[in-house]
Amino acid sequence: MPATRLIVLEFNELTPSLLEEFISIGALPNFGRFYRESAVYTTDAGEEGRQLNPWVQWVTAHTGLSSEEHRVYHLDEGHELEQPRVWEILSDLGKRVWVCGSMNTRCAESLNGWVLPDPWAVSSDPYPSDVGLDAYYRFVSTQVQEHTNETIPLGKWDYVRFVRFMMWHGLSLQTITSIVMQFAREWLSGNGKWKRAVILDKLQFDLFQSVFRESNPDFSTFFVNSVAHFQHTFWRHMDPAPFKHQPSEGEREEFQDAILYGYRAMDTLLGRFMDLAGDNVTLVFTTALSQQPCVIYEETGGKKFYRARDLEAAVRFAGVTSWVELAPVMSEQFRVRFADPAQAEAASALLDAVSVNGHPLLAAGREDETSVFSGVQIFDDIPEDATLRNGAGERRPFSELFYQADGMKSGMHHPDGALWIRGTDGRRHHRVYEEKVALRALAPTLLRMFGVDPPPYMTAAPLDLEH
Repeated sequence: MPATRLIVLEFNELTPSLLEEFISIGALPNFGRFYRESAVYTTDAGEEGRQLNPWVQWVTAHTGLSSEEHRVYHLDEGHELEQPRVWEILSDLGKRVWVCGSMNTRCAESLNGWVLPDPWAVSSDPYPSDVGLDAYYRFVSTQVQEHTNETIPLGKWDYVRFVRFMMWHGLSLQTITSIVMQFAREWLSGNGKWKRAVILDKLQFDLFQSVFRESNPDFSTFFVNSVAHFQHTFWRHMDPAPFKHQPSEGEREEFQDAILYGYRAMDTLLGRFMDLAGDNVTLVFTTALSQQPCVIYEETGGKKFYRARDLEAAVRFAGVTSWVELAPVMSEQFRVRFADPAQAEAASALLDAVSVNGHPLLAAGREDETSVFSGVQIFDDIPEDATLRNGAGERRPFSELFYQADGMKSGMHHPDGALWIRGTDGRRHHRVYEEKVALRALAPTLLRMFGVDPPPYMTAAPLDLEH
């Protein structure tokens, strides 16, 4: 199944069993059609524990390396990996590329194309630097990183720059209408704010389509994460049976169809990509991993997350007063970079010394000589009247600096992922491959689809798409 143009749809953590269920009830017509026109595989990440996190597995998908080989274990570490991604190899061969939001990547200045980093990256800038992508990136990354916070640290100029950029880069009437309708429904009903997550996907599609039509890339990627978020948060509302801690009747009424809502939004998005691709662009749909009910914390009350209301204020309370870079990551985590190893070592000790009601609150670990990766290490109930204490003995109310985010964890990672490959017109066939394939096989398969031999470090064999 050779490709002259190809789009990789990276719909993070969609679950094969839920896709099958929702297709069977007719809820996902575009996925149903795509399935019937594709070679269908189930990938196996072959990992567990922290190695199964998406920021690890997408590096595997893009490089063909296992986590033990690439050793990228945290968000925003991808730029440190020397081995090239698929698109860098193709770019070096003269192919034009468009990388839209792919997780834990890097931006090489010599790249023949465009790169939009994932919303959690702070060490990579959009590329090229002279097309205004930074206005989009700052707005989106701040919204994503602080989506659980009561206030978003964006000024009026950030909104102006974002809107102005989108007006010239594909903002559609369909997306404008959906945004207006979303806020109108929130205002009328007083709930439904959680649905905002899919607005980002629509904005990102508008941007992707604009650049795709303008630059005519040979190879593109498109990453979205809203369904992964819904599954982590609302699985117990969709299927309460496995869980000891049941949602209230009111919560169940509002959130029981939240995951299905996310899958329907992905179905609409997939239909737009099928229209965009037409008969001449190969589409590859992949999820890298998936999810399952998270019941391992049920005996201790369920897993809860706590985040800083103002990360700078929280870090300063710990006694850390100087840094080069400070940024939230995902859930309860954040990263601090320093000018030298001595500062990083001192900061790690200060963060470790923070406690709440006598229990250590923050777990700080060294990523490298000058970086500290930290976060709240308590995942059960913390009373609202709890008291913080730092290493110097100073006290503050816990609720002044931290808050509980995202409710109770309901979904956890699973190594299975979906991989469906839909060729161009005249080269489409449907076959379901029952035997699982290694996620490491994706990168060499994409290269082989362009007639490129994978480099020796990609040890997984490419998939045979002709049989």
